[in-house]
Amino acid sequence: MMTNLFSTFDPSTNIFNLSLNWNSTFLGLLMIPSMFWIMPSRINIIWNKMNLNLHNEFKTLLGNQSFNGSTFIFISIFIMMMFNNFMGLFPYIFTSTSHMVLTFSIAMPMWMSFMLFGWINHTNHMFTHLVPQGTPTALMSFMVLIETISNIIRPGTLAVRLAANMIAGHLLLTLLGNTGSSLMMSFIWMLIIGQMALLILESAVAMIQAYVFSILSTLYSSEVY
Repeated sequence: MMTNLFSTFDPSTNIFNLSLNWNSTFLGLLMIPSMFWIMPSRINIIWNKMNLNLHNEFKTLLGNQSFNGSTFIFISIFIMMMFNNFMGLFPYIFTSTSHMVLTFSIAMPMWMSFMLFGWINHTNHMFTHLVPQGTPTALMSFMVLIETISNIIRPGTLAVRLAANMIAGHLLLTLLGNTGSSLMMSFIWMLIIGQMALLILESAVAMIQAYVFSILSTLYSSEVY
């Protein structure tokens, strides 16, 4: 049963040896408001306000030593993750962010670029991060080992956190939906209310997980300066 349950998340649509399910990743582009209006629409105003708030928050986390325009990388990641998370809540739309292939492919290059930049340009600063301030002398070697392991597993934790949270909610929705055919008519309304409440919760999780992914990426990059 578990094999069949998890198989609902497999990209099984194949035409000309291409999985068309991954095209759902680009559906978010259709929601980006057009910039060709004479007067800005309400969607455009909300879009610009959201980008400005994210820019100010990421700029605060990165600090004044960061490069100009570096916040746009994390804003783009947030928007991409949020759109893909929301798209997966619609019926028969493939949730690409519930797969480690996508999440790890984004987390790993970012983490690698941060590490290469930090170790090449700020070597002494990166060494000081391995030993937190106030660490006793007897524990310094042990803390270096712990900090090294925590740095190495960062891309994995980023990828697993997003994929696991997205697939957990979808699995619960699938399990509740499959029980509908075996329930009595008097319990169907309870199932529908539960599904609606869970869908609202998943909508919040979709935004929160995209925000957490981008915020943690910002914090990781701020440590290399």
